[in-house]
Amino acid sequence: MRYLLVCVLLLVACSKKPTDYREFLNGTELVYPGKVSNAQALPGDGRLQLIWQPSPDQSIVKYNVYWNNGTDSMTINSTTHNTSDTVRCTIAGLAEYVYTFIVYSYDAQGNRSVATEINNARVYGTVYKATLHNRLPEADPYLINDDNTVTLRFVTPDTINITTALKYTNQRGEVATVWVSPLEDSLKLTDYKFGTPIVYQSSYIPVRGALDTFYTSRYDTFPSILRLVQCDKSLFQEHDLWGDMGIYQSDTRVSKLWDGSVGPQDYPNIYHSDGNGSLPRALSFDMGKVYNQLSVIEETGRGCCNNPDQFEVWGIDDLTDAVPELNSDDAGWKAVMQSKGWTLLKEVARSDNGNAAVKANLMDNPPPVRYIRIRVTHCANGSNNYVNLSEITFWNKE
Repeated sequence: MRYLLVCVLLLVACSKKPTDYREFLNGTELVYPGKVSNAQALPGDGRLQLIWQPSPDQSIVKYNVYWNNGTDSMTINSTTHNTSDTVRCTIAGLAEYVYTFIVYSYDAQGNRSVATEINNARVYGTVYKATLHNRLPEADPYLINDDNTVTLRFVTPDTINITTALKYTNQRGEVATVWVSPLEDSLKLTDYKFGTPIVYQSSYIPVRGALDTFYTSRYDTFPSILRLVQCDKSLFQEHDLWGDMGIYQSDTRVSKLWDGSVGPQDYPNIYHSDGNGSLPRALSFDMGKVYNQLSVIEETGRGCCNNPDQFEVWGIDDLTDAVPELNSDDAGWKAVMQSKGWTLLKEVARSDNGNAAVKANLMDNPPPVRYIRIRVTHCANGSNNYVNLSEITFWNKE
């Protein structure tokens, strides 16, 4: 009896036909159009672009793209079945986020392919932009060349830098724009107008192949580029102040210090003080205009003797109530000068006989200066009364 039951069951099972599944498909066949290949996402600014290679299936008429769990979609008509072509789908208006996209191929009957997923598709925006910074200049940011051109120096960019744009004023007074690539660490400006600002802005892409270029939020200002320009001696004037040294004779005046002589001079082509006092002794003069970045002094002594080897350089821009009635050899002279608004720009100490021209850098970031006082505290030959000088020259940064 058991054997008979098994045979009946086998007979019933074998009687099903291969096409019986059609009753579940309403008598139709299940068709899958060819799926796309090599799908990927190119990130952008508030948008992205999906790209893929089409299937060679000639029945495909469109592609549907879905994201946000299928709540958003886009349709792209099929125009090619050549697998060497690229289909592109740009989706805009996206929030900064990481998305997953699903791509289906469709034929004219509405049959769709197996899904193609594109994961980790990133969209960039304000959060990414906030991390961007302009490329930094080197610690020694520029070099002024002998031909008055300027070489700007930059550090190596630390991310995928595309370029850095610089805007500057040229010698014709026009605003010019130049670019430095990430592979370059310097840029030469051949027509830069000294003393004018240079601003710069860098651009980046988050990854290779990104759809958009991102710019920093603002331009930064390059460190000021100032060159040394000799102060105009034609504007210099004698301007003796209370307590200054007298002159030895009428043709050894303070004005000898800016007569343009080069190298140590001989008497009487020098400044020669009288002997009516003892060191420290001071002399003063007016440079004829205000200088905002007085930076270097060059002092040249006499060919033989009485040359200062230790002296102070003082400066101020306005003499109103600024001149102390105090001899320069008074112990309190320095403090009173400072209380009157004078700035000690430099204390110069030479180790030679004081004859040759010697340059010295003045203080960094000086205040505006028009009037100069030189206070000699020691002479190389030990003279305690006479002071001799051939020339004094100043340079201003501009």
